[in-house]
Amino acid sequence: MKVGIRDVARAAGVSTATVSRALGRGPISEALRAQVEAAVRTTGYRPNLSARRLRSQAAQTIGLIVADIRNPFFTAVSRAVEDAAFAVEMRVILCNTDEDPAREAMYLRLMEEERVTGVIFAPTVATTQRLGAEPLGFPVVLIDRSGPPGLHDGVVLDNAAAGAALVDHMAAQGFARIGGLFGSTSSTAQERRAGYEAAMLRHGLAPQIRTVPPNAAAAEAEAARWLADSDRPEALIVSNGLILMGAVRASRTLNLSLPGDLALAGFDNEPWTELVEPGLTVIEQPVSEIGAQAMRLLFERIDTPDQPIRKVVLTGRLVARGSTRRR
Repeated sequence: MKVGIRDVARAAGVSTATVSRALGRGPISEALRAQVEAAVRTTGYRPNLSARRLRSQAAQTIGLIVADIRNPFFTAVSRAVEDAAFAVEMRVILCNTDEDPAREAMYLRLMEEERVTGVIFAPTVATTQRLGAEPLGFPVVLIDRSGPPGLHDGVVLDNAAAGAALVDHMAAQGFARIGGLFGSTSSTAQERRAGYEAAMLRHGLAPQIRTVPPNAAAAEAEAARWLADSDRPEALIVSNGLILMGAVRASRTLNLSLPGDLALAGFDNEPWTELVEPGLTVIEQPVSEIGAQAMRLLFERIDTPDQPIRKVVLTGRLVARGSTRRR
């Protein structure tokens, strides 16, 4: 009787995916590799070499699907994921969706066709809602975006707390008419908006909210319209780095000084936010840790598919600069 990979897995007490990685030199602990190799010897398993090459290729590749590679946050996270993958000799297929659910669906199909070992994914709200209804052929770790509870591992910022921290900072500086400009496509923006609203109400202030596609051009246009109104806010909190860039451009077009005419704060401590005059107050995200934690969760999910779903929630750091400094 021909011995197959399932027989090896049964003898080793591991999954067939773990056997594939052990035989294909994929990411796996030395203890598990030794366990599989012992089962190979015990069962007398002889791999099909051509099939093994295909399995090895798949076992050495992960997918990384990000919302907008122009966003410096995703650029930095991608670098962290690639560094972690390179350290264990894995390849990364990087896909950019531009927050488009149709492109997300296409790239998920591509990942199945490429038979990747797993995927790290930052989905839109629309795709997040479908993830639970459409089982995938590989494990998924969500980054930056929350998914359906209990279905996928994830690494996110405590977005509600970060949104609230910006409001608390603005209120401490004496600002009362604090507007919020939030992205329209992600759970991240929704959570930051929720934190902003809760903090505004806690301070006895009235929330003023507008939403916008999360890119610099759309943000600039919407911010320019809002800030040109006679009842414009005296302070503005925005929900990502590209929207922050658009808001800065709008303030310059309208000749608004920061923070004299407008206090401005947002997310992502990119070099340009410190170099503009005055420097911009931001929430700094632990981008390297987000990427590294996502890879850790993915490797552990691959090794132990049946373990409980885990969600890592990280804390942002408020970096206060001149754009909000009144006192």
